[in-house]
Parts: sequence; structure tokens; C-alpha cells
Amino acid sequence: MIGLARAYAFMDGSSLASARSMARARNFSGERFRAVITSMPLCAMAWTAGCGAHDQPHTSQRVDSLPPSVVDSAPQSGQTQVSMHNVDFYVDPNVVLRIRQLRGTMRSKTGGAIIFDDKHSFIIRLNSAEVGLNASDLSALMNKYIFAYKGAPIKRVSVSIGNGQMRMTGQLHKGVDIPFDIVAQVSATPEGLMRIHPTQTKIFRLNGGALMSVFHLTLQKLLDVSKATGVTVSGDDILIDPLRVIPPPTIEGHVIQIRVEGDQIVQTFRAAADRSALAPLVPPDADAKNFMYYRGGSIRFGRLTMADAEMQIVDLDPADPFEFELDQYARQLVAGYSRTLPDLGLEVFMRDIDKVHGTQKARPSGMGARSSPPGTKPPSL
Repeated sequence: MIGLARAYAFMDGSSLASARSMARARNFSGERFRAVITSMPLCAMAWTAGCGAHDQPHTSQRVDSLPPSVVDSAPQSGQTQVSMHNVDFYVDPNVVLRIRQLRGTMRSKTGGAIIFDDKHSFIIRLNSAEVGLNASDLSALMNKYIFAYKGAPIKRVSVSIGNGQMRMTGQLHKGVDIPFDIVAQVSATPEGLMRIHPTQTKIFRLNGGALMSVFHLTLQKLLDVSKATGVTVSGDDILIDPLRVIPPPTIEGHVIQIRVEGDQIVQTFRAAADRSALAPLVPPDADAKNFMYYRGGSIRFGRLTMADAEMQIVDLDPADPFEFELDQYARQLVAGYSRTLPDLGLEVFMRDIDKVHGTQKARPSGMGARSSPPGTKPPSL
């Protein structure tokens, strides 16, 4: 079984095609060939994470079967196409990218496979997306990343969102700590930066706007952010590059709109002027509400490498957003199960990270065995 798992892990797309051709040339039984080939990714998954396959017919749409107009807008060879829907993507235990929808590509920084176990090694390029941040996410970003350096001009920042505006309270460090309270409008600049424009400012609970006017002061004069990364101050506006201030993985894209919606600040990304929009990426399980879908290129997670990858990760609890934490994905993987698709792709069902109470032990699985979701009877063979 280990030999088969390793063989599949390093089999590329041309090898799979050769295997199919060889089977036809030798007049293998169709059922036997499907059993042997389908069991390879199954054994690999069972060997690495104890997740068996649960076979049901599904259809998928491959890039090479798309109309020419769609293929023309497809990513370059070697990149992995990605689509996400209703995913809370943890880049830090306290910072969540609340992805409503995302279409883009992924690539390794050094070439080769995308390595899920090293979030510093790859780049996600956003072609279109809507991503929200709530007050807790923004507070953590301010304190742990944006203003976490020695000598930062403000600290102990607390963010709240409501009534179409953003409120920031904290301490301004100017020899002594001075409490401040700012109510601001949030918008996007043409360059794709987040503009925080104060409409009310209080310093020591006094009208800070009036005080600053009397002394001819602006936030730019009060806040020295020369040592900060991804932050500048222009006049009274704080300008933040939303993709430079978040922790890995590296994300590229262009923000065209930022708005306050409910208790979140929502960023809309679109393809840059020199890039065409990518066609929608149809996942194998089109009925899934919360999912991440990866197609093409090579990806590696744990001991398994997929060439000409096709993997859809589906939320086991679709009642709320899929909570996925890259640093803890192995625990989520082991707590779920998987199945092999007819074209030898994988559909992986994961639990939300906040519902995983401990790492489950991998269950042994023999060649050709199929595993079912917890609490269900194994399918009859």
C-alpha cells in the first residue's frame, strides 16, 4: 500500500494518461482498471491522513474541455486555479479573512508544487474577490502587525464598526500616553489602499479636531509611521495597504472598493487593468455551499503530492461559514473524510477548526477499501 501511495504521489498527468493507454492496449477489464487506478489516491490519502474514499458519481469540468473563450483567460501553465465560497480563512488565530467569494490563482515562489505545509512558500493572486474583516480582526491586525514595532506611535488599539463608520480608540504615544478616539469613514483609493478618513477626533475626551486646528497640526505630523510596513499618513488620512499588512500567505490583488457593511469592512478585488477576468471555476460538487476548490498545477499537503491537481475541500457543516486554518489544516483533515472522483480528483470533507476538539487517530484502510463519514454504515461492495 505504501508503494502504491508513493507511486501516486509522484505520478504526473502524462503518467496517468500512459497508464490508461496501457490498460486499453492490454485489454484490461474496465472495472479492474478503475479499481486499481482509483485505489491509488485512496490509499495515499488513507496512508497520510486516515481519510478513506466514499464513492458517488460526480461530474467535473476540466480546463481542456472548456470553450476557447474560457481557455484563453485561463492562468498560465503550472499555476493552480482556485475558487472559494463562504470561507473564514484564518491567517492568524485572531485574524480571519471572511471570504464571501474568491477567484484567482496560486503559484509557488520558487517553482514546483504549492506546499500547504509552508504558508510562506506560495502566493495567492486574486482575480476577483469579496473579503470582509470584522472589528476583532482589525483590532488584532493593528496591535499584532501594523503597529507592533518598537516606537510605534499608537498602541492598544480597539476597533468597532457600526452606522456605516469605523471607530478607533487607543493611546497616542508622544512621550506620555494620550488617549484618543477617532470616528472615520473608510474607502478605497485609486491605488487600492484603504483610506481611513477621520470625521470626529477626540484627544483627552476633548475636541481633537479643534485642538489640532489651533496648533496647525495634522495626523501626519502627530503620527510618525516611517518604520511601519504598509501604512502611510497623508494629511489627516491614514492609508493602509490591505495586502501588505496581513500575515502569510502572500496575497496579491487590486482593491477597487471598500465599504462598511453591517459589522464588517468589505473589500472588493478585481483584475488589474492589464489582466483579463478569469472565467468561473465550476467545482465537481456544485451543490456545496462552503468550499475551496483547487484545479491544475501541483499541490502538496502532508506526504501526498497531486500532479494536474483537482481537489475540492467541502465544509461538513454548511449552516455557517467554513472555518479553515492553514496552520491547523491537518487536524481538520484527519477529523473528516474524503472520496475519489471519477477523474481521480479528490473531494475532501473537513470540519470547522473551532469544532475540532483534538486530533483523531488515522484509521487503517486496505487497498480498495472505502471509508464513510462518521456515524454512517460503510457502503456495500
